Amino acid sequence: MASTARFDVVAIGNAIVDVIARADDALIAAEGLAKGSMRLIDAAEAARLYEAMGPAVEMSGGSAANTLAGMAALGRRCAFIGQVADDQLGGVFTHDLRTLGVAYDTPPLAGGAPTARCLILVTPDGQRTMNTFLGASHLLGREMIDEALIAASDILYLEGYLWDPPLSRAAMRRAIDVARAAGGKVAFTLSDAFIIDRHGEDFRALIAEGLFDILFANEVEICALAEETDFEAAVARIAPQVPLLVVTRSEKGAIALTGGARTEVKAEPIDAVVDTTGAGDLFAAGFLAGHAGGRPVADCLTMGAVCAREIIAQVGPRAQTDLKAKVAERLA
Repeated sequence: MASTARFDVVAIGNAIVDVIARADDALIAAEGLAKGSMRLIDAAEAARLYEAMGPAVEMSGGSAANTLAGMAALGRRCAFIGQVADDQLGGVFTHDLRTLGVAYDTPPLAGGAPTARCLILVTPDGQRTMNTFLGASHLLGREMIDEALIAASDILYLEGYLWDPPLSRAAMRRAIDVARAAGGKVAFTLSDAFIIDRHGEDFRALIAEGLFDILFANEVEICALAEETDFEAAVARIAPQVPLLVVTRSEKGAIALTGGARTEVKAEPIDAVVDTTGAGDLFAAGFLAGHAGGRPVADCLTMGAVCAREIIAQVGPRAQTDLKAKVAERLA
């Protein structure tokens, strides 16, 4: 029976504008950064690092918002809940998301913290090192959660990054309750190992309560969550606790486990990796788009792999190619 929900997916996440610049390894080392990682910074550090960066390109980002942008490109009905400020970057973020066909009506904050931005340094090997100033995004309170919107969506998709601030953590916890009471599914992405280091106990408790229907992770994250050093041991520990576990493995492809069955796909071939920003976000977009359309798990994984390939072949986390056509060609 076809769904009567207004949206396939409503996501809650950080509303961020990405500032992306090329950088060599010497700059990464000089700044004392761990290449390929993400760290949180304050306003002063954001200003200082911006001065040290080379020429940059600004584009709307945010993990969950990137996923929705990909899903919308694939023809799914999407809505976003996230906090921007009433400033120039907030206007850019709002315009970009709505232009892509994603419903976005969270009122901007007037005064106080500015819109969040992520300063991304991309090295010649395509690795991205992210430095995030959360700004207004971490001020998303429970009063900003549109409960009717969540109840009218098939899937609630939550971004692990936003679990860090106390205000937004409480908002997301309420959103989970609303979605489950309405009979919707809850999907959660772990986002980064440092978030698990800070909130692993929370995540393990939520999983034990059976509150996640779909869990997204990469190899590092699943090991951190399971407190295991061996990948297969980590998967074996977590998979029985969630109805659907999806783990990306970069060049080794991806796996999904559901009902005791394991499905694997290889990474899609690519001539050159340009920028890995948004790879996991777009993988989730492809997978969730397939899942929302009732496709088999193998197709969902393939759709995720195609979307991830397209995004790492370009600069930035929003697709510049026709994802729908690329997926249709691959699944034909």
